[in-house]
Order: sequence, then structure tokens, then C-alpha cells
Amino acid sequence: MTHGLRLGPRLLLLLTLPPLLWAGNAVVGRLMAGQVPPLTLNFLRWSLTALLLLPIAWRALVPWRRVALRWPYLFALGLFGVGSYNSLQYLALVSSTPLNVTLVGSSIPVWMLLVGALFFGERPRMAQMVGAALSLAGVAVVLGRGSLAVLLGVQLVPGDLYVLAAVIGWAFYSWLLARPPALMRGAERPTAEEGWDWAGLLLVQTLFGLLAAGTFTAGEQALGAAPIHWSLGVGLALLYTALGASIAAYRCWGLGVAEGGPALAAIFVNLTPLFAALLSALLLGEWPQPYHAVAFALIVGGIAASVVLGRRQNVPG
Repeated sequence: MTHGLRLGPRLLLLLTLPPLLWAGNAVVGRLMAGQVPPLTLNFLRWSLTALLLLPIAWRALVPWRRVALRWPYLFALGLFGVGSYNSLQYLALVSSTPLNVTLVGSSIPVWMLLVGALFFGERPRMAQMVGAALSLAGVAVVLGRGSLAVLLGVQLVPGDLYVLAAVIGWAFYSWLLARPPALMRGAERPTAEEGWDWAGLLLVQTLFGLLAAGTFTAGEQALGAAPIHWSLGVGLALLYTALGASIAAYRCWGLGVAEGGPALAAIFVNLTPLFAALLSALLLGEWPQPYHAVAFALIVGGIAASVVLGRRQNVPG
């Protein structure tokens, strides 16, 4: 509960715009299937993002020694965030729908609990485990397409597995943000005055993430990926993913979490599957099915249990 906090128009916009932009990113990823190879799409998206950030965030790279001292941590952030999560998301959208991808993506807090317990010594409480079970049930409904027979037969499209891998990777990314090394804490952490504000940190992560994304793209091309079908639509899609789903969404989300708190923000992020359903129906003709509503209710119920306990969390785009 957020005592004394008014959900005014500004805060409402800051917390609503990122889920809308991230839902749009999922739809764009689906639209680009067959026009731009998915791993190449991710590399182009973040290359353009880096170019757009450089004019406002270049001071984070000077002197480079500050970055070099922290490279293992920054590379890990880039690998799990820019490099892996977004690559796997676009790969998932080749064979799965934006609604499925965003619904399974909404289970990120569940995987944060599991990763925290297994790798970071964070013991979950009983209520959190109940919440995790509800959210995992929602994911199972999506994976089984609402059919127990399909679920028991493990008839999954590759996209379902890719998005599961993506959200597990994002859970590691989130814990790395929550448990930074000594060089990224307190007085040891570079300040905003030194260029390490939201834009500077995003730029540094993006540059390290491009090392991984570029490697994945090279492998994709070496394995015979289809050529890019350049068009105005592809150019606009890349601009949207870089400027909208990356820079604008990241900035609004950071401001919204700072003003409203992570618990309130966690509720708003669950708008992403709803926006994805609306945009998919309008732009792709992919209408939601009854089982999507059941899955959404289960996932939201599970996340709500975690939010009540005040667990801090970070959510991607």
C-alpha cells in the first residue's frame, strides 16, 4: 500500500506508457518475422539505440578506465539483458504470438524468486511460493493452450521455450542489478555527474550487450539466415524499437518506479499482456482465446501475492 501517494496524470502516464511500448515491441517483433532474422533484428535495434544515446550519454565512457574496471559485471548485465533476453524474445515471436510471449513474460517475478533462492541465498516465504505456484499455473495454461492433453503431451512451439529461457535470463539480470559488486555500490559507484545517470548506464549496458548480440547475429548469418527485406516499414520498426521500446520506455519506467515505488509499478506492468492482446487483434488479427483470460488471472494473482510482501523487482521491455 502506498500511503500518501496520489496517482496523478503524470505518474499514470509514466507507468502506463512502458507496458504499452513493450507490448508494441512484441507486435513489431511478430510483424518483422520473415522480413528481418530475429537475432539480427535485436542487434540492429540495440545498435541504433546506442547511436541515439551517444550524444547525451557519451560522458559515461570517459575515461574508459572506469568502465574497464567494472567490465565483468557490465558484460553480465549486457549478456542477460540486451544480448540474451531481447534476442530470445524476438526468436520466440517467430513461432509464438505477442500475447503468449507477454503472458509468459509476466511470470518474471516467479523466476526471480527461484533464481534468488537457488543462486543468491534468498529464501522465499510460504506466501511467495503460493504466488509463484499460481503464476506458474498461468504459464502452464498458456503453454498448454488451455488444454490439459496438450500440456501433458508437451506439444510446445519453439517460441514457448525461447520465451521461458528469456525470462529466466532476465531474472538473473534483475538479481545482478539488486546485488551489484562493491565497485557499483556506495561511494565506489560512478555518479550521475560523471555521466553514469540513466542514459549513461543504459549506454554502457547496451555496448556490452552488443558484444553478445553481435556474436549471436554472426552465428545466425553463418547458419544461412534469410536476407533482410529492407523497406520503409522495416526502418520504422527499427526506429520504434530503439527510440520507443528502449529509450523512452526505459526512461519513463525509471521515473515511474522512483515516484510510485516498485510495488505500484509491478501492478502496472501487468498491463503489457492486455495491450499486447489489443494490438495483436487490431494489427495482426490474432484474437485472444478464453484460456488467455484464465492465464492472465492466475499470473496476476501470483504476482500480487509477491507484491504484497514488498519484494523489489525489475521488469524488461
